Amino acid sequence: MSFGSKILNYQEDIIHDLAELVAIPSVRGEAVEGMPFGKAPAEALNRILSMAEKMGFATKNVGNYAGHAEYGEGSEVAAVVAHMDIVPAGEGWDTDPFTLTKKGNLYYGRGTADDKGAAIVALYCLKALKDENIKPKRRLRVIFGAGEETASDDLEMYLKSEQMPVMAFTPDSEYGICNREKGILRLTVSSKQHSSAVVREFTAGTVVNAVPAKAKAVVMCTDDVYDRIQKAASRMEGDFSFVKTEDGTEITSVGKASHAMQPQEGFNAATHLMKLLGEVFSEEELGGLISFVNRSIGTELHGESLGVSLSDKESGLLTLNLGLAGIYDSSASIGLDIRYPVTAKGKDIFAAIVENALQYGLETTLDQDNKPLFLPESSPLISLLQDAFAAVTGKPADVYATGGGTYARAFEGRAVAFGPFFADEPDRCLHNTNENIDIDRFMVHAQVCLEAMYRMLTQ
Repeated sequence: MSFGSKILNYQEDIIHDLAELVAIPSVRGEAVEGMPFGKAPAEALNRILSMAEKMGFATKNVGNYAGHAEYGEGSEVAAVVAHMDIVPAGEGWDTDPFTLTKKGNLYYGRGTADDKGAAIVALYCLKALKDENIKPKRRLRVIFGAGEETASDDLEMYLKSEQMPVMAFTPDSEYGICNREKGILRLTVSSKQHSSAVVREFTAGTVVNAVPAKAKAVVMCTDDVYDRIQKAASRMEGDFSFVKTEDGTEITSVGKASHAMQPQEGFNAATHLMKLLGEVFSEEELGGLISFVNRSIGTELHGESLGVSLSDKESGLLTLNLGLAGIYDSSASIGLDIRYPVTAKGKDIFAAIVENALQYGLETTLDQDNKPLFLPESSPLISLLQDAFAAVTGKPADVYATGGGTYARAFEGRAVAFGPFFADEPDRCLHNTNENIDIDRFMVHAQVCLEAMYRMLTQ
């Protein structure tokens, strides 16, 4: 029996404390003094640090950017890194997203899978090590960030004052071991003045790193054109509904949300609605931004028409997601989330998009360029994690690449993503409605997590 099995004794406590954390709607809000991501993420961070203090751990809060609980002694630090912030709940839940709700083996709630469940498990793994009086070779921290979902500077600020770990993993992906993370490029394409003669308003999305599940357009049109829009919609892929207004119609497009790293799992309500408008109205009527989207992005997922479609054998295809759109009387903009191969350069992709958008009189702003992560399979950390996984499951842990962005890339080649979900599990709806964990499978993760932390502490 592996050391990791000792975590099974803490299952009821893990669920109890997870319920407390899920109840905090820790979506990023307006910054206030001492709370760079707003009050709710700070509340969630302080709550889990308070739990750690009650367990007897030394804790530290670094400006409500991130904090840690620590066990052991020594000059070196190893770490497990999770986050306390969440994406917005969105619409269409079957349960209250901020009440941990059990149905069979499943526990529902925003943050259960991403990443509060993994955070509380890691804390209880630290407690199990302390309760067993394991003699450490180094200090072991569980680090809790508060700004991961908005890809903010939470860990950057934390690491300015805190020691860089010699090794770390983040349970914020899947098993086996993610040693390659695509680069993440986030851009805003905008027009200082909205120039459409027919589209009075267009809105879609809540965050740039999710496929928008709903989009709305307020359109000025005659009764004849209204009929033409409805006929076009009946021929096209998409779920559209119409409400007639005094001078036209309000169109709602319903799609399916998914994480931006796998846009093929969703259905983009925004790009399909723009495509519908393009079937009926001319580019002159629609204006530069919608025309740019229809011509240069369309409903493609890999940037073909933008001229940025790239691939490599290490990490696969570039993906592109239009996650946000806001078109109003005085302004118009879209937000793009691009995951690019580990051998590509974000600056080259950005330059190509700038050039394309300029043809439509649009300005492109670089919001973020997170460089790719690539840790060789021969790394001692990967061997340690493979051994821990095999000790619990009896199976080897393969290495793989992802389009997702995790905390691993903040640790200068010393970290990887590792768990908490298994490849044969169904979609746990991380950025979608009805986010959940299967408690039986999650406690297998907990055993792997404890086994890995035990080895990080003692080897």
